[in-house]
Amino acid sequence: MLRFENDYLKGCLPEILDLMGNTNMEETSGYRIDPYCEQANEKIKKACNVDYLDVHYLVGGTQTNMVVIDTILKPYQGIICPILGHLNVHEAGAIEGAGHKVITLSNNDKIKDDEAKIYPDVIEKYLEEFFALGDWHRAQPGGVYISHPTERGALYTKDELIKIKSICEKYDIPLYVDGARLSYALACDENDITLEDLAKYTDVFYIGGTKCGSMFGEAVAFTNYKYNKGFNIACKRQGAVLAKGRLLGLQFDYLFTDNNYIEKSKDAVKYAHQIRQAFIDKGIKFIANSYTNQQFPILNKKQQEHFKKNDVGFNFEEKVDENSDAVRFCTSWGTEKENVKKLLDIISNM
Repeated sequence: MLRFENDYLKGCLPEILDLMGNTNMEETSGYRIDPYCEQANEKIKKACNVDYLDVHYLVGGTQTNMVVIDTILKPYQGIICPILGHLNVHEAGAIEGAGHKVITLSNNDKIKDDEAKIYPDVIEKYLEEFFALGDWHRAQPGGVYISHPTERGALYTKDELIKIKSICEKYDIPLYVDGARLSYALACDENDITLEDLAKYTDVFYIGGTKCGSMFGEAVAFTNYKYNKGFNIACKRQGAVLAKGRLLGLQFDYLFTDNNYIEKSKDAVKYAHQIRQAFIDKGIKFIANSYTNQQFPILNKKQQEHFKKNDVGFNFEEKVDENSDAVRFCTSWGTEKENVKKLLDIISNM
């Protein structure tokens, strides 16, 4: 079977698995206080070109989003999020479960492609109206959440990031960037946001590992002393501290050696663009204009059946009409060239 359902189908980069095996019998301190975490911290700081960066390692994305947001918000505050943002559509109420409303904003007159993205003017308008009214019957917006890339593979520009950060500073609230698939954004030519920019224009962001070559793990990076107070305790309180923390550290130590974090994701982006072009050549339209490792063609039922008959795995994304759905084809660091070629042949014979 050819599987393109998601970017965590395989375990991890072989080099990381070797590291785990080779260091298995080493004895180190727990809870992220070990040489591997320390080395990874320094390499991440160097990649971000900053002296100060408070880095913490957690196991998964939902856990990371929940603990970070619960830490940076006051109990009565909610988090601003795009209508198709991960917090709203894929976290099973985790943020609300922690007591914080997800405040979803729609771009309204913007094209639907960008509903996984939220524009600076939309954020500013909402904040202006909320605080002008002085409404104390709704959850107060206490922060802004965006992801880079978005759920639909869109990219923020550096200019947009700077503008959103400026708006957050105006209202004295943090900007949090979800980087679950950050390596794929950094690996594509259309991207103009660097790790250095994230360290400069956010208050906290996370560097995705689970979908970007590690067995598991995400690296949370606080750029602002104001928002990281007690984060270690918050992690422990919510069951987000791995006793064998070095298993996280050694993975990010490898990912941030020799630019592996970006280099190991380049083929995934290249393959995704080839898949996109193959669909375009067949006259297929897309529900979103993705630049990264996820592509979202609109296929009718007969076309979907064509892929199923050829044992191709893909994901349902959204119903378009009675006969058509938007679906997702996803590549990753582990996608094999030969399988992409087979998929391209199947698309051409559709």
